[in-house]
This record gives sequence, structure tokens and C-alpha cells, in this order.
Amino acid sequence: MSPRNKQKLEKIRDGRTTQIKNIALKLFARYGYSGTKTSVIAAEAGISEGLIYRYYKSKEELFSELIKEHLDEARRKLEYLPCLQGSSFDQIKALTENMMDENNKYAFILIERARRDDDIPKKVTEILEKYSASTMIDTLIPIFAKGQELGEFSREDPRRLAFWYFFIINSICIQEWRYDEYGMPSVEVLMRILTK
Repeated sequence: MSPRNKQKLEKIRDGRTTQIKNIALKLFARYGYSGTKTSVIAAEAGISEGLIYRYYKSKEELFSELIKEHLDEARRKLEYLPCLQGSSFDQIKALTENMMDENNKYAFILIERARRDDDIPKKVTEILEKYSASTMIDTLIPIFAKGQELGEFSREDPRRLAFWYFFIINSICIQEWRYDEYGMPSVEVLMRILTK
């Protein structure tokens, strides 16, 4: 096979895996691991179910890969957050905008749903243990504490404040698709939860 044909095939493969992942992300986020069938992913993607298995050995492999990729990305974003310009309030606001962004909210919902569901594969349980919610929140405690010192955030234990904040966002995101009439609250409304 010529290098040009090989590149063309790799581009098609990359495009197809991205398409499958994007559809699977939305469906897994909405219906969970057990509630999502590969036949539905295929139908939504406009491909045959067999084609999914050319790229992934199983539904479990697809689900696990999605969880790992999005948790890796979330960790990178959280670790980078203190490097952003602006105050602690600005940094948390940027994080909130990122979580609530239409392009990112399904990843956030997927991860939170996987943390709550009992029927996820063992491999995903292991991935979630490595990236526990507590560990992710720990990364933000210094930002919350600094924001309190500057008078930007309410006076409460920083860990508790961060936990409550993410609990509220998690709850909204998990339920959002059920209440399309009202949609998601604005970032400004969510940020008011933290302020004095």
C-alpha cells in the first residue's frame, strides 16, 4: 500500500472513531452504560453495528476509553487552572464555563453518571478510583482558599464550599436533559453560589 493510501485510510479511521466516540458520549451520558446499546450508537452514527467492532472490541472498551480520555483531560484542565490570568473568582468562572459549555457538558455528565451508576465495568471502576472526585476537588482547594482571602468567596471551609459547588453543578448536569424547558442556569447564577 502506498504511503498516500495509508494516510488516507488513517484519516478515515480517525474520522470514524471520532464520530463513534461523539455519538457514544452523548448516549452513555444520557442513558448510562447498561442503557446504551451499540446498535443505537451505530444507528445514530449512520453506520452498521459491525463497524463499531472494527474499532472497538466491545462496548466496555469504548466506554472505558471515553471515561479515561475525559478524566485525563479534566485533570489537565484542573492542574492548569491556577496558571490562568485573573483572580480566583475568574479562574473558577473559567472552569465553570468550560464544564457548562455545550461541547464539554456531555463529558462532565458521563463522568458523573459513571460515578453514580452501579452497573459499570470493573475497569471503569478502577479508572474512577484513580481519579476520585475528592482528588479532583483537592486540586481546587488552594484556589478557593485564595479567593476567600481576597474576599471573593464566602467564608466557609474551602473543601466544603468546593464540594457543595460541584454537587450543585453535578446535580444540574445529570438532570438537565430531563428538563429541557428550563435548560441550564447561566454561569453567572452558578458563580453567585460561591460569593459572599
